[in-house]
Amino acid sequence: MPDVELHREPEGLTLVGDGMSLRGDFTRLLPRLKPGTVQRELLVKAAKVKGVDAPVAVDATAGLGEDSLLLAAAGFTVYMYERDEVIFALLEDALDRAAQVPQLADIVRRMHLTQGDSVQALAHLDFLPDVVVLDPMFPMRQKSAVSKKKMQLFQMLEAPCTDEEALLQAAIDANPRKIVVKRPPKGPYLAGRKPSHSVAGKAVRFDVISLPRM
Repeated sequence: MPDVELHREPEGLTLVGDGMSLRGDFTRLLPRLKPGTVQRELLVKAAKVKGVDAPVAVDATAGLGEDSLLLAAAGFTVYMYERDEVIFALLEDALDRAAQVPQLADIVRRMHLTQGDSVQALAHLDFLPDVVVLDPMFPMRQKSAVSKKKMQLFQMLEAPCTDEEALLQAAIDANPRKIVVKRPPKGPYLAGRKPSHSVAGKAVRFDVISLPRM
């Protein structure tokens, strides 16, 4: 077990280790959630499904849930899966606190969290998602040394994906309209699968794999 601990602090459940602390905090994303603003988010542009008024997404690698929050703010119902029990606890606590914030309450009601391995979970969904989002924790270059250390703290618990083929195939088998894969700007394609197109910025790239609905 990594040399980290969970502390119950006044601000919320906190992961502490190596002189750093990490806590889920959705309130810091409030400026990005305003109508009109959230629609300009790269992830939202990549995940948008034409002709679907109430889209459903699966975030198969939820982490601290920030991508799911952006999608929920854009009108998606999001089902999140997180396999690591500590990260799951951090995310669950962040959702509970966000539900008490008036600007976030309606958004987090569209976010549904389950602990479990997403490869297995995707095989047993009782619905057809419009979008499956994958963030396989490919190591990303950070502008800030502090941000880099926090990412290292996070990865003490959850290492980058080691079986990209299984993760991508599970997403394909869930029969979504599209798969959106989060990548570093110059990172390789997930499992070598060339996307239909990409939506890229300076810090991140979203590869979109469009699929025929079977």
